[in-house]
Amino acid sequence: MALIVQKYGGTSVGSVERINAVAERVQACREAGDDIVVVVSAMSGETDRLLSLAKEINPHPHGRELDVVLSTGEQVTIGLLSMALEARGCPARSYTGAQVCIHTDGAHNKARILGIDDQRVRADLTAGRVVVVAGFQGVNDSGCITTLGRGGSDTTAVALAAALNADECHIFTDVDGVYTADPRVAPQARRLERITYEEMLEMASLGSKVLQIRSVEFASKYNVNLRVLSSFQGGSGTLIAEEVEDMEQAVISGIAHNKDEAKLTVVGVPDKPGIASHILGPIADANIEVDMIVQNVGVDNTTDFTFTVHRNDYDKALEILNQVASDLGAKRVNGDNKIIKISVVGVGMRSHAGIASKMFSALADEGINIMMISTSEIKISVVIAEKYLELGVRTLHSAFDLDAAEPEKA
Repeated sequence: MALIVQKYGGTSVGSVERINAVAERVQACREAGDDIVVVVSAMSGETDRLLSLAKEINPHPHGRELDVVLSTGEQVTIGLLSMALEARGCPARSYTGAQVCIHTDGAHNKARILGIDDQRVRADLTAGRVVVVAGFQGVNDSGCITTLGRGGSDTTAVALAAALNADECHIFTDVDGVYTADPRVAPQARRLERITYEEMLEMASLGSKVLQIRSVEFASKYNVNLRVLSSFQGGSGTLIAEEVEDMEQAVISGIAHNKDEAKLTVVGVPDKPGIASHILGPIADANIEVDMIVQNVGVDNTTDFTFTVHRNDYDKALEILNQVASDLGAKRVNGDNKIIKISVVGVGMRSHAGIASKMFSALADEGINIMMISTSEIKISVVIAEKYLELGVRTLHSAFDLDAAEPEKA
């Protein structure tokens, strides 16, 4: 007998028919002998509907009251799924985040989980019940309802799995696993049987939308085995777990891309200490996150300072930089919001030389110019023109043998 935490997102519980389908899956797992805890999101579109209602009443609602409203979406789902299980003769009990006592900090709308009281859940499992828990929500020290932010149900599921010492945490989505690249961009992409926490964190941060980053961080910290599965078809999905020391790793596990990038360059900045702070300080004050940074070596006592931001922040950042450039006596500010970032990710890079050279050569052979480069121990990212998105991803996917049945090993 195994203890499994299953999480179903909004699409998976988006209608009565789909809730019944989830109930059938859960019942089958229970009848196979496993103890099951289910974490659910609100039905597809419900959180957006509730947020819209709140903003019709008040365009800037208080965080506490907004959490009270938003948390009701999951409360509906847990009740409906529990009813569906009971109708099938499968004992079930539903709990809101507050009832389970998912203890969070006080940051409304973006709270973080501090701890979980697992006594009620364990008692119900011992009594033979399926436990259905509302994702995305908790309760703070003052007894106020809190929500965890977008994608918070994944984090709820992983946190419960950690608290219960579950054998695995299954994240059911509309895809059947983690792929070597986005199949919509690279048709030859393959589903991975296994990927490490590190690789998944890199891919999630670099544009892969399969899992919420906080949930992977939580899983890595508490060594929770995560498995990504499809709600709509069978299969073993993709296991996300710690690196196995005696197991050969693929040199590159996947290609990630991010279309939400924009590039800004302050040209002809005086080359002296503190310039980076003078440029990025006002950007940070405007709550704009910076990703990649490149500063060229100056030859005439000036330098060019380039960095990337989210495309939604491009206009605001450009306006700020024009003022900063004037204050610093820089020549001008150049901007480009038609760029993308492509990254190769793999723990095998640690023990395999020549990855960067191979990546750059493959892109050059296709006439793709690299504007910026960023590296870490297990990834290399480049910024290229947006028009080369599909060609760039497919080129690298092929160059690193990810099209093949078995990728090149380190």
